[in-house]
Amino acid sequence: MSPAGRGRPAPRGGSGRGRSTGARGARRNPTEAPPRRRAPSELGGDQVEGRRAVLELLAADRRPVRRILLADGLDPSEQLDQIESLAARRRVRVETVSRTRLDHEARTEAPQGVLAIAKAIEPVLLEDLCRPAGGGEPFLLVASGVTDPRNLGALLRSAECAGVTGVVLPRHRAAHLSPTVAKVASGAIEHLDFAVVGGIPAALEQLSSLDVWSVGLAGESDRSLYSLSLGTGGVALVVGSEEKGLPPLVRKRCDEVVAIPQHGALPSLNVGVAGAVACFEVARQRSLARSSG
Repeated sequence: MSPAGRGRPAPRGGSGRGRSTGARGARRNPTEAPPRRRAPSELGGDQVEGRRAVLELLAADRRPVRRILLADGLDPSEQLDQIESLAARRRVRVETVSRTRLDHEARTEAPQGVLAIAKAIEPVLLEDLCRPAGGGEPFLLVASGVTDPRNLGALLRSAECAGVTGVVLPRHRAAHLSPTVAKVASGAIEHLDFAVVGGIPAALEQLSSLDVWSVGLAGESDRSLYSLSLGTGGVALVVGSEEKGLPPLVRKRCDEVVAIPQHGALPSLNVGVAGAVACFEVARQRSLARSSG
């Protein structure tokens, strides 16, 4: 298949930290059966840590936020004031807790004194990713077996900044939206839609049937990313795992496999960097296509 012809709120005056806002939960009758636990989300995203990530969680207002924990004694800052202001506006309970407790609850190394518990992110159907909510052509990122949460978080941050409209993740043997991913992504998970698929090769076949052109990144390819016309039509960039790159069957199902030209001694780019370069090349070409159209 050829691509040719294819078609924030102002801070409050005072911080208000040191108090808990919102109603407390009702006490359960000891004779009642304990509430059933929710099934874990397929994607995750229910625990968000770090100031920028929590601020974006509140500002995006795409899912319920159950509570926010702030460490006691934090120095005043504009981001903290914005977090508290948005939490009050959305009637989210804010609890000030000791640093020891917050660090115990946290699942990242540096939560920056802020932690939020929210409803997990629900995946969408793959075909829905091919119909972006804002209209226009789909621009997808397919992460085939990225297992390092910091790499996935960096990929998602770059993807959102470049205008990616949806992300495809495999169900097994891959990082999902853990607290580390959410923190490194700096709020990008609040602005992206995600599909979880049983296998990437089958997903690429489905994308092809939906007229989305898949481009795999492989450092050993003889064809350059910059030789492709990516300014129009649906595009899915496919990145492989940190160690093995694109699996053979994934590579076979891609419409094109290209490399990012390199001029140094090292053999390859980090998957997060390679994905970012490719995402912004698509963004550049689409911007040129819009300006010339």
